[in-house]
Amino acid sequence: MADPLRWRIARELAVGDRRVRELVAALGQPQNLVSYHLKQLRDAGLVTARRSSFDGRDSYYHLDLGRYAAAWEGVALSSSPVSKVLFVCTGNSGRSPMAEALLRHRAGHVEVRSAGSQPKPLHPNAIKALKPYGITVEHEPTHLDAVRRKRFDLVITLCDRVREVLPAFAGKPRFAHWSIADPAHDPDPDTAFQRTAEELDGRIRLLEV
Repeated sequence: MADPLRWRIARELAVGDRRVRELVAALGQPQNLVSYHLKQLRDAGLVTARRSSFDGRDSYYHLDLGRYAAAWEGVALSSSPVSKVLFVCTGNSGRSPMAEALLRHRAGHVEVRSAGSQPKPLHPNAIKALKPYGITVEHEPTHLDAVRRKRFDLVITLCDRVREVLPAFAGKPRFAHWSIADPAHDPDPDTAFQRTAEELDGRIRLLEV
């Protein structure tokens, strides 16, 4: 992390998961150089790659936020405090309502909503996964069109598919992407939902709210 470019890559990934071409554009550096430093970060165990659920030929790079935060105190996923947050996934039945409930639990003063591009009923495992946090989930799935005209400080997409169909929003919210696999499609959904709750909670703890 002493290398300036590796530090900049880590800072970009602290905000959200990125594809190589997005890092190249954000950093203004050649792709081969960015890829080289990503490999160094992966070899050190600080960064992992996940295949996109939208396009399997593409990958999202993810920073190990626990190790990163432990090494550098004061790191936050948002560059300034936020008071209105929207979480988005495809079904609004698992990841986004879990994220909504966790953020509301951690920061009751924040106005938080969730929505999906193809809403469906709340998954029972989402309710089960949040019980260890002392959270009872009561959620009515919401379509993106119902919230796109509301003003948010930060919009966080939680699946690769919904990121590609995200509509325009009122105002000028900041956007972040957390590439999290759909736990409902896992062969062991009980464990997958618990793992998803842990990952969401770890990221949410680093939001500056």
